[in-house]
Amino acid sequence: MAVRPDHFDRLADNMPGISRSPAAVRRRVEGMERLLEGLITIPGTNKRIGLDVLLDFIPFAGPTIATLMGAWIVWEARNLGASKWLMARMASNVALDTLFSAIPLLGAIPDYFFRSNTRNLRLLGKFLDKRHPGTAVIEG
Repeated sequence: MAVRPDHFDRLADNMPGISRSPAAVRRRVEGMERLLEGLITIPGTNKRIGLDVLLDFIPFAGPTIATLMGAWIVWEARNLGASKWLMARMASNVALDTLFSAIPLLGAIPDYFFRSNTRNLRLLGKFLDKRHPGTAVIEG
């Protein structure tokens, strides 16, 4: 018995982690941004760092992994129907972050200040608020 795509979509919509709905994508992207940019609070400060900075201390493999994780956010935007202009802006943020990360060990410093994934989440959030207003998050 073959499984039709609409069966998978119906099943996926009932599972919070894999749904293709804009609201579920927004939650996944927000979670990825939190993982990459705000995983740990630096002791004694209220400054947060995430995997994006921490992976810079693993030569070559670390920045490559961080770039792939950042590119996933752009891919999710593409799946939601984001414009080519929006995806180009998001991709340029990831590319600039990758250039910073290419500097062994010292790349963590500019990476800490240039939070490409936070910028991309903000861009994607504006797109979702406009195109899929039901996914809007009320800040409070």
